[in-house]
Amino acid sequence: MEDIGPGYSRILIVTDAWHPQVNGVVRTLQHLGDNLVAMGQTVEFLTPQEFRTIPMPSYPDIRLALAMPWQVAKRIEAFQPDHVHISTEGPLGLLARRHCLKRGYVFTTSYHTRFPEYVRARVPIPESWIYRRLRRFHNSGAGTLVATPSLARELTERGFEHVRLWTRGVDTDFYRPDRKPVLDLPRPIFLSVGRVAVEKNLPAFLDLDLPGSKVVVGDGPALASLRERYPEAHFLGMHTGKALAHIYASCDVFVFPSRTDTFGIVLLEALASGLPVAAYDVTGPADVFADGVGGALSQDLREAAMAALNIDRDAARQKATTYSWAACAAMFMRHVRAAHVEQPTALPAGEAAPSY
Repeated sequence: MEDIGPGYSRILIVTDAWHPQVNGVVRTLQHLGDNLVAMGQTVEFLTPQEFRTIPMPSYPDIRLALAMPWQVAKRIEAFQPDHVHISTEGPLGLLARRHCLKRGYVFTTSYHTRFPEYVRARVPIPESWIYRRLRRFHNSGAGTLVATPSLARELTERGFEHVRLWTRGVDTDFYRPDRKPVLDLPRPIFLSVGRVAVEKNLPAFLDLDLPGSKVVVGDGPALASLRERYPEAHFLGMHTGKALAHIYASCDVFVFPSRTDTFGIVLLEALASGLPVAAYDVTGPADVFADGVGGALSQDLREAAMAALNIDRDAARQKATTYSWAACAAMFMRHVRAAHVEQPTALPAGEAAPSY
């Protein structure tokens, strides 16, 4: 374990994304918490599980917390954190930010999701309006943590301040190529794993003229319509844990059709399983495969998928071993210390101190 020296031992992580959701944000935070504890930190999570919730419009599987400002304030004060990390821009994130600004707590945020693009895919709201609000949210903290250099550059160009790189990890002992195959389908088998929703751009994969079989793992609001539209594809629904690891190891190419993900932990899970990746040359894949190893990138997704068939599976696996959750947690703690030393929290220009 890396020696990170003395630090801030009581860490509160605030997130609107939590179990039973299955997504990259939840997996990242769970692994982060486990590894911070292993490093000697005391970690608590403030999540929707502590409050009454309502389903998110257009996506009922995501529950939004019905929390009052005083409830979030009381929870933060009861823990007395040395540092607060606000992971999401939802109801809990907004209320935690409000209290931190009022009390002068130094806090960091993270940018996991291209929320403006996700909203724009559903309703006709200009992305610029949402980015303006997100800038205000994140710039009030002492650092915005992002997963890739290209996203850091993009947000900086959009006016986000103190953007810091915070990479991701993968458990290479769990996801591995020697798992017993569980799919008996015509080969090659092309796999996509993730939320089945409009922003994941799954038709770009399902429309491809590919040999063999197409497999989709995941659940979401678009599942029923895509099953009806693409009866030749194999929709396996939600799988996690060992069941998912076995599916990865059963396939030949992982296809990642999203153009809006900020990283894609599934990319690392696929690589750890010895599965070459085909993706668009966009933020996330472009960073992971900048060295040309383990994946094929192209604006023609079929071209990338066919090229990935020729990528060495051992090379894909080897790339995954360069990512670890322990390194992810150590990097997070370095940003925590830097936030307290370099950039104390201050109210954005023109914003009054909040009151309850």
